[in-house]
Amino acid sequence: MHAPRTGNPVGVKNTALLVIDMINTYDHKDADLLIPSARTVVPAVADLLRRARDRSAPVIYVNDNFGEWRSHHGELLDHALSGPHSHLVQPLKPDRDSLFVVKARHSVFFETPLEYLLRQQNIDQLVLTGQVTEQCVLYSALDAHIRHFDVIVPRDAVAHIHEDLARAALRMMERNMGAHVCTSKDLWR
Repeated sequence: MHAPRTGNPVGVKNTALLVIDMINTYDHKDADLLIPSARTVVPAVADLLRRARDRSAPVIYVNDNFGEWRSHHGELLDHALSGPHSHLVQPLKPDRDSLFVVKARHSVFFETPLEYLLRQQNIDQLVLTGQVTEQCVLYSALDAHIRHFDVIVPRDAVAHIHEDLARAALRMMERNMGAHVCTSKDLWR
């Protein structure tokens, strides 16, 4: 068990902002439960994107491929922006300096080149944002922890399907993985 970390742990040179699964059509079985929470986190994620970019911190989108094995990340973005929930995607669009990793499962690390990319850039601290707190964010935090990355999770920048499970997931990340759970306003001040 780890004691929760305190303070403002975010540096610039060794910290990357990960945006998990926010490029989304919201055309899945849990969408109706997820959309209200996603709507509330978009402003915090957008603000973190701005602050990270202002400081030249790497921004990495890691997104589900939704079973479209031939999809390029641009196709995922175009599809999400042309869907009925484009208002949740538009404020979070990647810019030309953003990096993009397509994933097929819950963790951002499973069968992706993400770890190699992070090591090549000497990244050792990750700010996890996006969705779903009790699924992809939790599994990604665990996989980051076992790979010896420091994990920061701004609770107002991660969306959930089930609020009670999200609270438990945040507690697990903090207590079991040593993650710094904070608010987005605590980062890159």
